Amino acid sequence: MKFMKFNQSSLLIICLAMFSLFLSSCDDDDDVALQTTSYQYTVHNGQAVPSAPYGGAHPTDFTSEMKLEELENGNTKITVTLNNTIDGEVYHMHAHDAADASTTTNGTPYNEAPNADIFVQMITGNGNSVTVTQEATMSYSELTTDYSGFFVIHDPLQDVSTIDISTYVVVGGFARTQDNPDYASSTFEYQFNTGQLVPDFAYTGEHNNSLSASIQVDELAENRSRITVRLMNTMNGMVYNTHAHDMADASTTPNGTPYIESPNAGVFASQITGNGSSEAIASTNVSEMSFSDITTTYDGFLVVHDPLQAVTTVDPTTYVILGVFGR
Repeated sequence: MKFMKFNQSSLLIICLAMFSLFLSSCDDDDDVALQTTSYQYTVHNGQAVPSAPYGGAHPTDFTSEMKLEELENGNTKITVTLNNTIDGEVYHMHAHDAADASTTTNGTPYNEAPNADIFVQMITGNGNSVTVTQEATMSYSELTTDYSGFFVIHDPLQDVSTIDISTYVVVGGFARTQDNPDYASSTFEYQFNTGQLVPDFAYTGEHNNSLSASIQVDELAENRSRITVRLMNTMNGMVYNTHAHDMADASTTPNGTPYIESPNAGVFASQITGNGSSEAIASTNVSEMSFSDITTTYDGFLVVHDPLQAVTTVDPTTYVILGVFGR
């Protein structure tokens, strides 16, 4: 058997090559991939806090995505995207540390002061999607496993409040998978009262007949519902008294009306001030009645009183909108 002979130079080259291969292998072992994940948030219908679902008039097709990216410096890049925003309205977004409600000033289950080291941002809607980014000083692992807090998006249509959870269009666990049940929602359209419900009740007055209305009923946690009434083509600055009236046997009511004259505030009763344009103006009520009750068993009328005449619950010809509620 013959053996290959190596001189000193050859052996040195071979050793250096093997050492280089060893170092390269070690570097590959140390090159750990940085992590990333995303979380989805929808309008708060009571998923996180059943007693305080969102109670405003923001369109409920609003959604948000939170993306976390682990950084080499130990921090975390947080990117929040808002979808179906309202053009020109400012959205305030905060991280709030969770807390024992018995220890906070106003009984909130979180510290009212936002945690700016994690996420505090504001951005103006554009009618579509907008995105904002912040580098948090907490690590990816801490944020996704240890940190206990809430992600809050304040309703841009209301004053910012850190006390009233019902003004949060979104609220949920920060950097956690959300429970987003498939809550039901239905919208019902109403045209100007020309007597389509009862010919004798057709409107008589000076209001233009381009006015229209809609009722949106959203299912909420704990068998409640959010009722939003929108009016379109209103008169600027005029006050529209808008009510739900329970149906009744006309032979039993004081003035022979086929409804109870006192509005049912548990369903809907509000004053809506017109904006003088085709853009909808809205008002919302959270009802103790369920989505099913409102849309299938409740017997009532939607009444919008003429802002140009004195309010009367006796004369339906003064109603600019009249229709069966939630049908």
